[in-house]
Amino acid sequence: MEVDKIKESIKRSATELFRKYGYHKTSVNEIAKRAKIAKATIYKYFESKELVLHAILMDYLQVSVSELLHKNVAETSKEEYLKRLILRVSKLSYTICNEFIGWDFIRESTNSQEFLKKLSDELEHLLYSEFMAVEELNDDETFPERLSFLIKASKSIIFSFAFTSVSDADVRKNFVSFQKEILPYLVKAAL
Repeated sequence: MEVDKIKESIKRSATELFRKYGYHKTSVNEIAKRAKIAKATIYKYFESKELVLHAILMDYLQVSVSELLHKNVAETSKEEYLKRLILRVSKLSYTICNEFIGWDFIRESTNSQEFLKKLSDELEHLLYSEFMAVEELNDDETFPERLSFLIKASKSIIFSFAFTSVSDADVRKNFVSFQKEILPYLVKAAL
């Protein structure tokens, strides 16, 4: 097998297991078994299970954010476009936490909190660089600072849900509140 094929096999197997059992309940042994490789092979390409998850999530985010950003840019106002986009990216964050990591583990584990902090910082960088590439949005010299404010504020609010909510229902309720009561004001402040 080629290096890329092995890495993809590891990520594909881990994705299936993380979605089925959650990150915390999936072992490296199970990933190796599903990928039909030795456990040592995983460690040859990824130093830890956390780095496997990180690679999966960054691939997922890169594709998803790119698709979202370049979809229907010119069809709506800048304000509506940014609101919809931040909301969709927020839903991506929810999907990551819900499908890959698991809420209980996020709330109870210091390691997962550090991991999410790093991931959210990378998501912020990815969003910022992708946004800046959309010419229709980058219409004046102050936009980069305003965009940075919008992304940082939204990111902080969204990721705080994972740490402060008691149940999945609370997380969903917080997202609705964010969408209706907070996001419109953040976008207006950024514009």
